[in-house]
Amino acid sequence: MSLTSGAKPLAGGATPLVDVQSSADTRRIAIDKVGIKGIRYPIQIRDKTGDVQNTVAELTMSVYLPQQFKGTHMSRFIEILEGRQKHLDVPTFKALLPEMLERLESRAGEIQMRFTYFVNKAAPVSGVQSLMDYDVTFIGKCEEGVTDLQIRVVVPVTSLCPCSKEISQYGAHNQRSHITITARLSELAEGHNILWIEDVIRIAEDSASCELFGLLKRPDEKFVTERAYENPKFVEDIVRDVAHKLNNDDRISHYIAEAENFESIHNHSAYALIEKQK
Repeated sequence: MSLTSGAKPLAGGATPLVDVQSSADTRRIAIDKVGIKGIRYPIQIRDKTGDVQNTVAELTMSVYLPQQFKGTHMSRFIEILEGRQKHLDVPTFKALLPEMLERLESRAGEIQMRFTYFVNKAAPVSGVQSLMDYDVTFIGKCEEGVTDLQIRVVVPVTSLCPCSKEISQYGAHNQRSHITITARLSELAEGHNILWIEDVIRIAEDSASCELFGLLKRPDEKFVTERAYENPKFVEDIVRDVAHKLNNDDRISHYIAEAENFESIHNHSAYALIEKQK
């Protein structure tokens, strides 16, 4: 939003165009968030190995609008994306926030960037390679020069019910589960101590009865079936195990750990959440 209003001169003596967004508003009501939502944009994400993968992100970009201005300049959000660095990771995403505030001349703003992230995984016995996809969101907020950055990762896993195993003569019911970790980064999560997406995924998968794989051969299927049976966990166990690992990670200053089991013997889910400011 420009601090000046009115028409802007054009080259060649053409009739200037009125900058309506920068005109005054008399209702004296500030807007907490105004911007663009649901824009899909190709991005390149640098992974923990240093390689780059291409994916598509859906972004929401918004800024605070003071009461005296009629509107913001929506095109500038797109210009920020067009001028971004080629590769994105946590530090480069963080750098977009102050740039956005400067371009939009605002004191506060937020960017949410949701994308699909792929990890190449080897099956536990055969070693066959396949890709697993994960739902990842970068959430960045900046106000008065203070930046807050969070990573949210949804990790699909397997859970097996301890009660079912205990009371059944044979077998136990298991199900697909989602572990969702939303982690606010501390100042330690920079430089050479970055919290990578792969780190968050590993915390979640290590807390489940068993992790998932895109491709399994018969020896692998035997392994994961028996692994889950030997490692039964309630939804409460999963979320506590996640929280225990997050408590011991200095790169995280605040977190929300969620676990949802899509029950195989009920028409509802089991759910648990732990939130902690460290």
